Amino acid sequence: MFFTLRAPKPVDYESIASWVPDAVACLRWAGPRVPFPFTADLPTLLSVVDGESYCLADKSAIPLGFGQYWVLTPGSVHLGRIIVSPLARGKGIGRMLCQQLVAKAIQTTGATTVTLRVYRDNAAAVALYTSLGFAPVECESDTEVHFMKAETLCSSLPNKLS
Repeated sequence: MFFTLRAPKPVDYESIASWVPDAVACLRWAGPRVPFPFTADLPTLLSVVDGESYCLADKSAIPLGFGQYWVLTPGSVHLGRIIVSPLARGKGIGRMLCQQLVAKAIQTTGATTVTLRVYRDNAAAVALYTSLGFAPVECESDTEVHFMKAETLCSSLPNKLS
């Protein structure tokens, strides 16, 4: 099946909002600055400075996943707000989304380091990120959340993304 990474359309945000069932899920996905239920224009609530938002869509243009990246420091880009439609989970969509999002972030920013945060109890996401070459950085992590990092020039991340 063919998938493409593209900028989200206004209608995509309705789908994305439907993937977030409650306030706890919203906090874990979007962070404390995004209220639930969504009280404002979701594209505005999800805007990031020095970054981009993307949807992974199938040939029918239906969004199956969403993610963002933003520059943390020169040479380092951070992935965030990664989510896959509940109907598409367990089918490799998360892997494809992350692979394409990392490739786009590196291409666009020239970053040599990619970072992300993931809840320790999200075993599927931790396994995915580990398989893509991310490793926990314990001094940047806490009891609930792993801070994970991949060095794109000296790790196996580029090979795992192809």
